[in-house]
Amino acid sequence: MTDGRSKSASPAGRGRWRRAALIGCGVLLLGPAVLAVVRLCGWDDGTVWALPMAGLPYAALFSVLLLAVVTLLRGRWTAVAAAVLMALQLWWLIPRLVPDGADAPADTPRLRVATSNNFMGQVSPKSLVDLVREQRIDVLAVEEQSDSAADALDAAGIRALLPHRERPAGTDTALYTRLPVSSGADPAWPTTNLTVDVGGRPVQLVAVHTYYPLGDARRWAEGLHDLRAAAPGRTHNAVLLGDFNATLDHRPMRDLIGTGLTDTHEELGAGLFPTWPQDHPDYRVPAVIQIDHVLHGSALTAVDVSEHALPRSDHRAVVAELAVLR
Repeated sequence: MTDGRSKSASPAGRGRWRRAALIGCGVLLLGPAVLAVVRLCGWDDGTVWALPMAGLPYAALFSVLLLAVVTLLRGRWTAVAAAVLMALQLWWLIPRLVPDGADAPADTPRLRVATSNNFMGQVSPKSLVDLVREQRIDVLAVEEQSDSAADALDAAGIRALLPHRERPAGTDTALYTRLPVSSGADPAWPTTNLTVDVGGRPVQLVAVHTYYPLGDARRWAEGLHDLRAAAPGRTHNAVLLGDFNATLDHRPMRDLIGTGLTDTHEELGAGLFPTWPQDHPDYRVPAVIQIDHVLHGSALTAVDVSEHALPRSDHRAVVAELAVLR
């Protein structure tokens, strides 16, 4: 009789576990669902939602895993909800993995740029100079550059490779270039900038370093808003590069790009390649999000992009080659 009761109770027990598992999956789906709603409504703009929004690609991966689980559990309505959520997230993410297919004519002038966050001046100056030399960099943007770090970079030989510079007093950003500077800073841009001559064509370079959202989300958003306010009428031949502290899912970043800019990583199908935090001793975790970008206007097109780990920096440097079309 005991064996009979155990056998008859077993299906009921399995049913209870199945229902509990489906409820658990439904609860877990709330996280990706909330992020999707925040993205759709732009509620991360200057709010505490800015930080979790950076993890949206991982929420999409989590949705795929949950869809597989609820399908195995035969949870019809939970599976439908997971599938709809997954489709919405993939609609945002898949274009970043697909190159746009445009090829630059072989005879167009090329511009090789790099951006490096020097982690409060701690980056190895020799490694940065080596990167400039090996990658044949024309313009280097540096963020979190202290006076002592700038001196160390000079001592390491940056002037021999990139003799011209723009480093306004009171800022932590700098631009170094080997190209002729055709005009100085445009005061309309809120950050360090200059214009160089590339094969007879002017290109305006803007070094970007916004505040980080964990420290002050409103201040972070205002930095991106200021860039967006300056952008109209100035993006055609512009290159904005640096540490934006924002991913392509953040509303202020999308608004900035919407002024006529293109993200080089996304253009080349590398829109999910992370740049922060690289495997730095202070973090001991690999890079997980892409917050360092090279944006360009319609007069340029992307040819190549890559990420490079530098000793004692918590960001991967980004190197991009751009063709100057007009």
